[in-house]
Amino acid sequence: MIFAAGFGTRMGALTQTTPKPLIPVNGTALIDHTLRLVQDIAPETIVVNAHYLADQVAAHLAEKEVKLSIEKPDILDTGGGLKTALPMLKQSAVITSNSDCIWDGPNPFRLLLESWDPDHMDALLGCIRVENCLGRATPGDFDIDEKGLISRKGDFVYGGVQIIKTKRVEAHPNRTFSLNAIWDEIAKDNRLFGLDYPGRWCDVGHPEGIALAEGLLRGQHV
Repeated sequence: MIFAAGFGTRMGALTQTTPKPLIPVNGTALIDHTLRLVQDIAPETIVVNAHYLADQVAAHLAEKEVKLSIEKPDILDTGGGLKTALPMLKQSAVITSNSDCIWDGPNPFRLLLESWDPDHMDALLGCIRVENCLGRATPGDFDIDEKGLISRKGDFVYGGVQIIKTKRVEAHPNRTFSLNAIWDEIAKDNRLFGLDYPGRWCDVGHPEGIALAEGLLRGQHV
C-alpha cells in the first residue's frame, strides 16, 4: 500500500493546487518513483489511498494497475488508512510505503522481503542512518540493537517503508489512528524490527527537498 492522502502542508504553495505525490522530481511525479520500485517486486495488488485533491491522484493513476482507496469525508492517518484498505489487500502481512521519498541504493522493498521473518517479526521497518539522510533536519527516530530490534530515539530515520502484519491494525478500535500506536504495541512484545538500509535516502517533505532529491538521482554527493 502506498500512502498518498496527506495534505503536504510543509510544501507550502506547491501543494495549494497539486497533491504532494504528483509534484515532479527530475521530471517524474513523486509517486511514480515509488511505483517503479514497487513494480520491481511484482506484488499481486497495489493500493494507493487518497484524500487531499483525490481527483487528481485518481486521474494520474487511471492507466496504472493500482486500486484506489478514497478517504472521505475525513483523512484517516496511516493506521486508519491501512485498516480501510485491508479488504482490497487481502493479506495477513503487507508492505506499506510513503510516497514522498527518493532512494539511492538497492530496492528497499526487495531488501525488506529478503529480511522478513514472520516467525519472529510483526513489523519490519526500513531505516536509514542519519548521516545517509538528505532533507532531514531533526534527530533520528529509532535505535536498532544487535538483534535487529528497534526502540524509540536513536541514529536511524524511518524511511517510510515497512512490512507489517495486519491483525493488530484490523483489531484497532478507532477509524482514524496512526501506525505509531501499532508499533508501540508490537515493540512491547519484542517483535518490532528494523532494517539498516545500505544506501542513501531523501525526504521530499519540503520544497528544498526537491533539489536534494534531484541531485541524489543524478548521482551527486549532496
